[in-house]
Parts: sequence; structure tokens; C-alpha cells
Amino acid sequence: MEKMNAFGTTLLITGKEQLLLDRAVEARVRAAKQECPEAEYNDLSAGDLDGSHLSSLTGGSLFSLQTIVVIRQLGELPAELHDQVLAIAKSTHDDLSLTLVHEGGQKGSGLLNKLKKAKVQTQSVEAPKPWKMPDFVIAEGRANGVRIDEAAAKAIIDALGTNMSALAGAVAQLAADWQDGRIDKEIVQRYFSGHVEISGFAICYDVLNGRTGSALEKLRWALQNGVAAVLITSAFASELRGLGKYFGARGTRGNELARKVGVAPWKLKDLARLSRTWTPQGVSAAIQAVAKADAQVKGASADPDYTLEKMILEVNSARHK
Repeated sequence: MEKMNAFGTTLLITGKEQLLLDRAVEARVRAAKQECPEAEYNDLSAGDLDGSHLSSLTGGSLFSLQTIVVIRQLGELPAELHDQVLAIAKSTHDDLSLTLVHEGGQKGSGLLNKLKKAKVQTQSVEAPKPWKMPDFVIAEGRANGVRIDEAAAKAIIDALGTNMSALAGAVAQLAADWQDGRIDKEIVQRYFSGHVEISGFAICYDVLNGRTGSALEKLRWALQNGVAAVLITSAFASELRGLGKYFGARGTRGNELARKVGVAPWKLKDLARLSRTWTPQGVSAAIQAVAKADAQVKGASADPDYTLEKMILEVNSARHK
């Protein structure tokens, strides 16, 4: 994106990945504070605004310093404020640095289109494709002052999945705990095998491969150390959907198969191996068991530990269907 002054301009940031949205906003605010360290800073949700509040934040005053305003969740902006925001964005006064953030989805798309038509500068932040995630992990390592090789990056993804915030946090923690400058696969495996951040993906991986005892042990350890039940059901749902897509896309080859399934190419070997012990019917039954457990841990279940243990046993049983 072409460099722009922070004041006297509006920047519209769009995308679905929260980590990248936050980083784009941080960069914009940092640039504004470099231009004017004394500027007043306001960061708020569009749903909390009314007309008078918006005017007071963005209108300027003879008695005020320059103002930095970030408005997030643009899709939640009340409809009666759309024209007001559009007018401010089209003619931003010199004492205002305005950043608008739209997190994706259809809500607010009308305003979004009007802003783009008005040629308000837009920055789109997109998450990398699953097969590009190792590059993200390696880059995070460089940013944290350590060298992570490709095998180690893949091991981190295997342990945590593709949630970018979780991956960035894990790399930062690894860099803080392991300061000799280089992190390999062995270090990653040793780190996660004894660490409290046992993920739902590691538990799911054991179940899918028939290691129910190990999965139950990891589940109890994870729950005792504060891992949320919904993260575990989410991991199971993600992995099982991937396996289901693999069954549906068989016959396709190479990178095209990886794109259809939505996984990194190296994961295809795991899916191919799992497909020899699973059936499409078994995957469907397992997904239903996970969906039921997910609903229960989100509200109906008084005992999430029991619910998740039962889910693991039901998913394991589905392997034999």
C-alpha cells in the first residue's frame, strides 16, 4: 500500500483474520502517534456510537489537539450514521486520523461499497492459505529473533492448527523460553509434549489414529490446565471436516487436491493414511457426535469433562463404521 499521511486521511481496513486486522490498526495508530505524539486516541466499536458521539470524536475543535479515531466492527454501525461516516471519510479534516475496520461478512456491505466507490483508501488483509502457514510461522520466528526451520514450523501447526493468533502466541512463547536462536522439530515436540497448551488438535490426532487412551490422558491434562472445552470440539470439527473433504475429493491429485481439501500439501499424507482406517460413513457419524458435544459444552451440559470424554469414545467407535 502506498504510504499516506495519518492525519487528514481515512483508512478502511478489511479482512476476516483478527490478528492481521489488529496489526494493521496498530501500524496505522503508530504512524499517527509518530506524526503527533500528543494526539488524543479513541478506539471503539461502531455499535456503541450515536450521532452526537461521532461528531464529538471526529468534528475537531479550536481547543482540541489532533485526534486519532479507530472505529471497529463497521458492520455494526447504526444505519442512520452511514451517511455521516461516509461524509467524514470523504473529507477528513487535517486534525483527524480516522481508521475504519470491517471484519468481513454482509453486514455493513452497503456502506463498505460506498466508501470504496468514494475512493477512500483501503487496505485488505488476508490470511495465507493453509499450505502457506509454515511461511507465516517462519516469519514470526524472525520477528521474534529466532530461526525456525520448515519442519519445526509444520510441527507447531500440527500441534496448534492454523489459528494465526495461537500460532503467533506460540512462536513468541517459544522464542522467550528458548533463546539460543534456533528452533527445530525436536525442540517443538519436546516443548508441546510437556506444556500446558496441549491443543485440541493433538487430542483429535490421537483419536483419529486409534490412540484413545493417550487422547483421554491429554484431554484431562488440557482441562486441568484451563484449555476451553469449545476449543477442543472446534479442533475435532476442523480435522473431521478435512477428512470428509478428502473423501469427497479423491481422484484429484497434488496441489489441486490440497486446495480442494483446504490443507497444506504435507497434510495429504496423513489424510491418505487415515482414509485407510476410516470411511465416509464413519466420518459423518463422528461429525454428528462432535456437533452434539459442542452444543452441550456451549450451554446444555453441566459436566463438560464427561461430555468430552464421551465424545472421544463415540468418535473412536465411528472409526469402525
